[in-house]
Amino acid sequence: MTTNQHDKATLLRSLHTTAKTPLLLPNAWDVASALLIEEAGATAVATTSAGVAWSLGSPDGDALDRDRALDLISRVAGAVKVPVTADIEGGFADTAEGVGETVAAVIAAGAVGVNLEDGTRSPMEMAGRIAAARAAADKSGVPLFLNARVDTYLFGLGEESGRLEETIGRMHAYVGAGADGVFVPGVTDPETIAALVAAVDAPLNVLAGPGAPSAAELAELGVARVSLGGAVAGAAYAAARRATRELLTSGTYEALRDAVPHSDLNGLFDR
Repeated sequence: MTTNQHDKATLLRSLHTTAKTPLLLPNAWDVASALLIEEAGATAVATTSAGVAWSLGSPDGDALDRDRALDLISRVAGAVKVPVTADIEGGFADTAEGVGETVAAVIAAGAVGVNLEDGTRSPMEMAGRIAAARAAADKSGVPLFLNARVDTYLFGLGEESGRLEETIGRMHAYVGAGADGVFVPGVTDPETIAALVAAVDAPLNVLAGPGAPSAAELAELGVARVSLGGAVAGAAYAAARRATRELLTSGTYEALRDAVPHSDLNGLFDR
């Protein structure tokens, strides 16, 4: 552990609790995207598990090899000056002990936060994974911000009529197990978001995109963290698809007009 890493972890934690506006995170998937996000003024960089997996030739959803994910986290954390929080999917491990090992390795790679998702796991299993992650972080001496992702809405788990209660129950269980914040993707309804904010004394992270409330509106609801997830990577890949289709059909290149100039990208690595 370095003092600098400890300071970055403390800063990341404060960005969830003391800022007047939510922590806004357009998620990165490689070093260049992380540098662009930092240059644009982001106060922290978050990786996207989907974008990272796609860029490394894997589908999203616990398919990526842990060592490859850790290598990417290390390169991103080493490239930017702001705190880095890493999306580690389900922990890249089959057991809670393995999740603890992953978290220790993530900290060694230079990150100061993680996202850990429950997916279709039981709340009890997820709580055990969070406890192992918390223990590994505490042992390292880095005050890692552990963001527990609750996938009830994203995956449509359980009966719709009881989904809010199920989500709140999981949030309480995960915070009780050692999570610092909770992430509930798949929710854009202001009333539901407000209920989630009020239900648990921990920072709430939501996933935003077209059709979701604005960052200012989410701030009014009490949201502490707003992520874009894999959508920024998806938009970049959409640009690649548009440019390719245009070239192959009309033989023109108009889709390239908004490309980041070569000199600007090169300049990011010269700092």
